[in-house]
Amino acid sequence: MRVIIFRYKKMFIFLIIIAIIIISLFSARWVATKLYPLYYKEHISRYSDIYNVDPFLIASIIRAESNYHRYAESHKGARGLMQITPSTGVWIAEQIKIDNYHNDMLYNAEINIMMGCWYINNLKKQFDNNIEVVLAAYNGGSGNVRKWLKNVEYSHDGINLFNIPFKETRNYVKRVQSNYRFYNMLYEENNF
Repeated sequence: MRVIIFRYKKMFIFLIIIAIIIISLFSARWVATKLYPLYYKEHISRYSDIYNVDPFLIASIIRAESNYHRYAESHKGARGLMQITPSTGVWIAEQIKIDNYHNDMLYNAEINIMMGCWYINNLKKQFDNNIEVVLAAYNGGSGNVRKWLKNVEYSHDGINLFNIPFKETRNYVKRVQSNYRFYNMLYEENNF
């Protein structure tokens, strides 16, 4: 009788441990999706497809830039989800022919994502699809990145940056890359 009771206790403890593990896994995923949300999925999907950019990259940039606050504004005046500056907004609007453009349109989630996707695609073309360099250009400016690529202190081959001189840009690239890993891990089964 003691042997049977011992077996039931052992089985009961085993089932409790399994239940705790399962609950922990589901809770961890739930918490992770709250830390790495995927809002504006329809717009991200649409414009990522149109402009041939990875939707998880766009989600990662949005999280790093504004944490999905569409009315975000930086101390430099960058606006919206993807933190596009007014001067860049005017330039992009001319390139993609947005009629009657004004800078308050940068707070419109769809327009901001459309412009940001177009701009990332433009940077991909400029920098031969080198995503790390594209991210550095998105944050630090393409002119600065071109200078860095020509300088042996920052690039050995003129293609890759082994050192990014702006601390903000260096941290930004790392943050977006980290976001990207999490988005791919969390949402892989729910592809765009």
